[in-house]
Amino acid sequence: MPLRNPQKLNDLIEAGDITALKSLAIPVKRHLNRSLTFRSALMLSAHNIKHLSKISVLEAECLMLNLEDGVSTEQKPFALALCAMALASNPESDKKLVVRVNPLDEGGAEEILFLNPFMPDAIRVPKIRSIEDVRRVLRLVHEPIEIHLSIETKEGWLALSQLSIDSRIKVYYLGVLDLFADLGLSQSLLLPDNPTVQYMLAHFLMTARACGIKPVSFVYQDYKNGDGLRNWLEMEKMMGFDAKGCITPTQVELIHEIFGHGEAEIERCREIVRLFEAHRAEGISGFVDERYGFIDEPIYKGALAVLNSR
Repeated sequence: MPLRNPQKLNDLIEAGDITALKSLAIPVKRHLNRSLTFRSALMLSAHNIKHLSKISVLEAECLMLNLEDGVSTEQKPFALALCAMALASNPESDKKLVVRVNPLDEGGAEEILFLNPFMPDAIRVPKIRSIEDVRRVLRLVHEPIEIHLSIETKEGWLALSQLSIDSRIKVYYLGVLDLFADLGLSQSLLLPDNPTVQYMLAHFLMTARACGIKPVSFVYQDYKNGDGLRNWLEMEKMMGFDAKGCITPTQVELIHEIFGHGEAEIERCREIVRLFEAHRAEGISGFVDERYGFIDEPIYKGALAVLNSR
């Protein structure tokens, strides 16, 4: 696979030979990862060959192959070719491989058309502002590739409940820094106990869930501050979040720790499911158990949701 020869790739990049680099990107049939149970969405800069070559060994459950922020204008064509090679080098992956393209009118549309044959598990589109933007994305992205949307503009925020117009739209990501900037709010407000922030997170979570969309909370940028990340994660888990963007493997570990389900909770849910299904077979849909109290269909569905999210 091309990524196994990093020196050749670096030589082509240094020579500025984008034509030769793109010729090494050859589509292969990929088995798409349909799972939406991921907890961590780790950013990988698509121009970094070293990072792309580690896809198979990273612990994150979703990998965001990033063509947008952090990739210079000069690097973007090379990053796009390397991203395609990374997809071709991983025809089947236990990680969800998502490509974060640029805004549609800033190269994103062309990137999507180039990537379609390489079949990423999903394409994430930034700066969504309207239903018409979503319709355009639907026309560009080939089936059966999933569509993920970044909510980071004031127009996108206002339209949040209206954007899920197709079953291929599966995930919303909260781009909090861009959203705050667009709303004219200071980033100094980004504290777990700030009521505006708590409202924002609750509204984003509940609206996405009501639309049948997985909500992913924002990236915590202070990657060396583990205590700060823990504070955010504990609050977000209490609110109902089960996934968060991140930028380092250390953050991945903490996200999995906080958003994971303990063995005691898993065993409790398994037993509730077993008991309810046994009673349901006898025509009983509500009963009292000595250990777990009253069990009915909503309790059963809640237990199933925990088991299915693992």
